[in-house]
Amino acid sequence: MNETDFINQLTSKKHKERAFSKLLDLYQERLYWHIRKIVGTHENADDVLQNTFLRVYKSLANFKQQSSLHTWMYRIAYNESIRFLEKEKKKYAYSLDEVGDNYLESIKDDVFFDGNQAQLKLQEVLSQLPENQKKVFDMKYYDNLKFREISDILKIKEGTIKTHYYSAVKHIENNISAVAYVEKIKA
Repeated sequence: MNETDFINQLTSKKHKERAFSKLLDLYQERLYWHIRKIVGTHENADDVLQNTFLRVYKSLANFKQQSSLHTWMYRIAYNESIRFLEKEKKKYAYSLDEVGDNYLESIKDDVFFDGNQAQLKLQEVLSQLPENQKKVFDMKYYDNLKFREISDILKIKEGTIKTHYYSAVKHIENNISAVAYVEKIKA
């Protein structure tokens, strides 16, 4: 089934529930991990994911198909995640840097984190990146999105997206071995 037919089913009263169930099956896990990287904890990611799918469900009739369904849903998930972080920032008077530091600490303490030391080192280096570079790197590296899709989601020119990504990669290459060296010295 092509995307246009699927969207027609999603907006059809007769097929909407079944099609939306299929949509959940297709995108729930991918969007969860996209959100999780932004908001940090499992509990927060679950809440934001629910809000994302509610917004998707309510907004399907207004989907203009100017981008793919995939890109449109990622944009909604991204915006819901940012809304959540803004609320948290106001609630606890955190800066975005503090939110990033809290995320790194939550990964270390999280029972659901199954990454190895190399993954933890990568997260430490990523936490040093400017926010725009980190977002772009996460979407490209973890979510395997194309530069064009990231550009559509973040509403930033594709050339700028590529610059952010390659700057992040260079930062990671330059710093991942430094983190490992410092840890080796500490041991």
